Amino acid sequence: MTAQAAAQTSTGRVRNSNEDAFGYRTDRGVFVVCDGMGGAAGGEVASRIAVETVLRGMTDSGTGRGQESPHQTLHEAIAEANRAVLERADQDTGLSGMGTTLVVLVLEPGPAPGLALIAHAGDSRCYLLRRGRLQRLTRDHSLVDEQIRLGTMTQEEAERSPFRSVITRAIGTQPTVNEEAQEIPMEAGDRFLLCTDGLTREVDEEAIARILGAGPDLERTAQALVDAANENGGRDNVTAVVVQVIG
Repeated sequence: MTAQAAAQTSTGRVRNSNEDAFGYRTDRGVFVVCDGMGGAAGGEVASRIAVETVLRGMTDSGTGRGQESPHQTLHEAIAEANRAVLERADQDTGLSGMGTTLVVLVLEPGPAPGLALIAHAGDSRCYLLRRGRLQRLTRDHSLVDEQIRLGTMTQEEAERSPFRSVITRAIGTQPTVNEEAQEIPMEAGDRFLLCTDGLTREVDEEAIARILGAGPDLERTAQALVDAANENGGRDNVTAVVVQVIG
């Protein structure tokens, strides 16, 4: 299977800078979205380092990783991104405390239907639209989401919580990172969405499904998702990467 992709990002209507970053290589089937955090320019630096490091780790044929499984290669690329962000923060005290969320989609080569590998740390998400049905493939690594899963907080309470932005896993905030990973079979026609919380906090999943399935033009779809977030307030940076699997 092959894939096509398109992406859009926006500073939004409130922020002065964009701490989101994205990158992809459709020829290698690797797609990455990050949402940085940190004072001054820290968030922008952390997210860009993470995107570039993971892409390099997943696409550089000179690394000698050819015999490793995609899971192991991705795990090592994420660990390398974590080290790179920490090292940059150590070198520049003005970047101390920076970090970033991360969500990665890897389309694995092989006989049809092929496999999709998804890994993430933080609250940037991956969705799958298949035959008109939207499925969220990631769960937020956030304080309020964990409370919801434990049954100690309702969704309505979470949306009002002052701790809504507190994430429990990230790149560059601890010596090691424990990303969550899964693998699913693909189908021709699958459409994946990688996005930051600037989209999911402004646009509900019903609207995301409607926009994501509205037409074949991926550029228009990605732009429509970003526009919807901005029309609903645009209180954060917003990024959407749309990936179409072609049989």
